[in-house]
Amino acid sequence: MSSNIKTSSSNAHNRQVLAEAHDVNDILRTISARWKMEILCNITLGVNQFSRLKEKLPSLSDQILGKRLSEMVKEGLVVKENIAGTVPPQTIYKHTEKATQLIVILKQLHLWGQKKWEK
Repeated sequence: MSSNIKTSSSNAHNRQVLAEAHDVNDILRTISARWKMEILCNITLGVNQFSRLKEKLPSLSDQILGKRLSEMVKEGLVVKENIAGTVPPQTIYKHTEKATQLIVILKQLHLWGQKKWEK
């Protein structure tokens, strides 16, 4: 995960302490990037092209969508595939087994949150 935080800042130090304290903090920081899980959920539902994702998430900028898709490819949550023989060239995104496992955990977390935090 890229960051614009100076390595000598107290914020960078705090992140390092938290990461060393428990790996889950780093994982949560990675998956909690704005729009990332919304994009992933749409991909798992079959919304797998850049333009279709833009239609489903109209307030999401092209720049952030591209950035999040690149991050998820790098993290192994989605794979980017070029469709052969299409003019213009088309690209689709498919979720991986790692993403499927994450979605199961997120659904459980959502259900837990509904039960534990309802007033």
